[in-house]
Amino acid sequence: MTGSHSRSELHVFHTGDRPPTETRESGGVVVSLKKICKICQDEIEVKENGEVFVACGECGFPVCRPCYEYERSEGNQSCTQCHTRYKRHKGCPRVAGDDEDDSHDDFELEFQIKNHHASPNHHHSVSSSQLSTAIYHQPTRSILAEARQPLWGKVPLSSSLISPYRIVIILRLVILGFFFHFRILTPAYDAYPLWIISVICEIWFALSWILDQFPKWSPINRETYLDRLMLRFEREGEPNRLAPVDVFVSIVDPLKEPPIITANTVLSILAVDYPVEKVSCYVSDDGASMLLFDTLAETVEFARRWVPFCKKYSVEPRAPDFYFNEKIDYLKDKVQPTFVKDRRAMKREYEEFKVRINALVAKAQKKPEEGWVMQDGAPWPGNNTRDHPGMIQVYLGSEGALDIEGKELPRLVYVSREKRRGYPHHKKADAMNALVRVAAVLTNAPFVLNLDCDHYLNNSKAVREAMCFLMDPQIGKKLCYVQFPQRFDGIDRHDRYANRNVVFFDINMKGLDGIQGPVYVGTGYVFNRQALYGYDPPVSEKRPKMTCDCWPSWCCCCCGGSRKPKSKKKSIKALLGLGGLYSKKKKTMNGKNYTMKPSGPVFDLEEIEEGFEGYDELEKSSLMSQKNFEKQFGQSPVFIASTLKEDGGLPEGTNPTTLIKEAIHVISCGGHLTGFKMHCRGWKSVYCCPKRAAFKGSAPINLSDRLHQVLRWALGFVEIFMSRHCPLWYAWGGKLKLLERLAYINTIVYPFTSIALLAYCTLPAVCLLTGKFIVPTLNNFASIWFMGLFLSIIVTSILELRWSGVSIEAWWRNEQFWVIGGVSAHFFAVLVLAGVDTNFTVTAKTGEDTEFEELYLFKWTTLLIPPTTLIILNMAEPDSHHCGPLVDSSCVNLLTWFGSNRPFPTKAEGTYTQAVWSGMLSACFA
Repeated sequence: MTGSHSRSELHVFHTGDRPPTETRESGGVVVSLKKICKICQDEIEVKENGEVFVACGECGFPVCRPCYEYERSEGNQSCTQCHTRYKRHKGCPRVAGDDEDDSHDDFELEFQIKNHHASPNHHHSVSSSQLSTAIYHQPTRSILAEARQPLWGKVPLSSSLISPYRIVIILRLVILGFFFHFRILTPAYDAYPLWIISVICEIWFALSWILDQFPKWSPINRETYLDRLMLRFEREGEPNRLAPVDVFVSIVDPLKEPPIITANTVLSILAVDYPVEKVSCYVSDDGASMLLFDTLAETVEFARRWVPFCKKYSVEPRAPDFYFNEKIDYLKDKVQPTFVKDRRAMKREYEEFKVRINALVAKAQKKPEEGWVMQDGAPWPGNNTRDHPGMIQVYLGSEGALDIEGKELPRLVYVSREKRRGYPHHKKADAMNALVRVAAVLTNAPFVLNLDCDHYLNNSKAVREAMCFLMDPQIGKKLCYVQFPQRFDGIDRHDRYANRNVVFFDINMKGLDGIQGPVYVGTGYVFNRQALYGYDPPVSEKRPKMTCDCWPSWCCCCCGGSRKPKSKKKSIKALLGLGGLYSKKKKTMNGKNYTMKPSGPVFDLEEIEEGFEGYDELEKSSLMSQKNFEKQFGQSPVFIASTLKEDGGLPEGTNPTTLIKEAIHVISCGGHLTGFKMHCRGWKSVYCCPKRAAFKGSAPINLSDRLHQVLRWALGFVEIFMSRHCPLWYAWGGKLKLLERLAYINTIVYPFTSIALLAYCTLPAVCLLTGKFIVPTLNNFASIWFMGLFLSIIVTSILELRWSGVSIEAWWRNEQFWVIGGVSAHFFAVLVLAGVDTNFTVTAKTGEDTEFEELYLFKWTTLLIPPTTLIILNMAEPDSHHCGPLVDSSCVNLLTWFGSNRPFPTKAEGTYTQAVWSGMLSACFA
């Protein structure tokens, strides 16, 4: 017999062959009483009278007692299905709102238990071995209760941190209004054109600040509980129930992105701390390079030794190049005597592996005139990188090579999508679409982790961190992706080019996490495959009313029953021959409700991209022609069936020998869905920041390469602005929250700030050279508002750094590079509207061991022309009689400039320009 101080229960271990809590006999027939809880998937207990525990007496929705008690104490105290308030059962803890007339239950139960213990006739003959065995195999109630706890939790910010921050934002907004009241009503008539330009720029800066500031209104932090994840899904003696994951690695040009870096990324994935049979790695080669093809073959051979070494000694990180180059005490916490010997041998093998990769790179520099030839003598299909068929090579799999210990390795697949002349390939976006379709046919994991080739797993438990959200029973089904922050290696201590971008990842993204979730940044995220296919997020449906509100019942206007929904002339399941797999949808238009299952799939991606404008015709949102279906998904029945499997896995009856053929068949079909459109459909995302960075990448260390990287991002924003998916007008009236939309708008209009920034940076030089000033003389009353604006800007920044934990130096570097990138890369991106070519150069990743080798190397690029011109203009020596009035009048401009929360100092290759305004700014901060 067992018990606890917090529960009035009696446990009896029966010695018979069949415990009475599992089955009972009814008329000579053994009837099973097992029922599964719909929340935690555990068995529902059987009460002493032989009946199954029923939490809700209204609908009988199967819920076990621990989940029932947890919902009453921590949840909304109502049934998950019918939303009826749970009534208290005997022996359960009391919560607020329970009826007072059932208080005798506790006393009666306690009295019965005491009598049960004291009765001389109550005796069970249980041997010590039987009792110990029963206790060993039955998990303790505390462990089960811990396993049913949420897998993640919010870490609220202290009100002493967030409340002053919000108050100052409101005050700053009010002061900004008075500032513009003065600026607009007090023009500078002697420099009217300059005044007009300055006011327009200031208004744009103010709007930009509003778009950037208010999405950070309610930031949150989250934490995960990996021990609870293990207790719930990895119980000893039971099959592992963690969800499978497909990992995508994207490569544009293996010659510019060193193969050794890609190999390290793949090795870190193959050694991830996750069940081997549930991990598949897909490498997308957009350059159709034989170099990468051979590199992966060498990587597989090295992985047979590297993966067992990582798992045996639990090393971090599991990318060998970064592990062996870490300047830390690698013997810390290592107790195995063989570790030093094995590490030395593994390092030697890795150096030999690097030499073999270097030999492949040297060979790839000299392409034969007749093209590359494979080992079997056949020509390489990717000799023409712009016109070649799709290619797939499976290196590792369920029947592939084993490691040196005879254990299975994760699946590794090489994919190069088909390219044809005259057809747009949409760069990385379409490469990912090809991976999604190929993986759906070969493995079809319910979740997808996407990484750039230079982003390795720095935390081997990163996938488990994401599963704490995606497999959580409360919010997991409503999440479209989990985004991790980007962290980088190889950056100098001062981060002079703001490569870490901590202001965005540690301030803006945490603010968005408190609204509808962080935006999709292109790498380091785990997607829900159902969201990629265009499914609606599941929502709780209201129970249909059993009776109408008419009284008396005999005069019911509903004619004695509910109206049946109109039958459709044609259904998708009839169209595709997949009966029972599709369901209706729910949309509301002009007050009319159309019954539709919210989790039903939407297979017409054209409908998705149009935002379901045709609400007035229900059939258009649920039916489509076979031609459009094949255009989006191809003609592969395996892929079509895989899109319907919510929990992943291949369809039943799939022939494994034909999977590669099916994957090639669907590799070139179109259709993609962005994170923005997922948010518009009601999906949510989560920002996960584990203590040990999940992923780390390589950042451009040279200013020219950094500007080209910013240019590439800005070009993407401009293209979105020019498309029909622009957040300014796309999907209004949908499920996208207002503050989330403001964040998306701020993202796509960000490059256009460069026009105002370039003009405003030119104004001080023009004022110095012409002697005309854009601000009239200030009176005492106006000076109060300007000083208030100045102080509010400083206080806002300080409070923001206080709750986020970002250092002042990191914030300052970010502000500096905002000016540099704004007057160069962002401005060139805006020129796309004038027809400038949008082709970009892939950012070169260094594969050398020399630290900061290119930091001070000057590489000229046309992007440096605008900032260099501004430096020359601001260094112009003015007459001495112009300096005094400028200092007095430019104070207003300085305050206005701070209104956009951006400093003025310009910088080129680490050298600061001592312009007049930058000197004033330095004096203010000093």
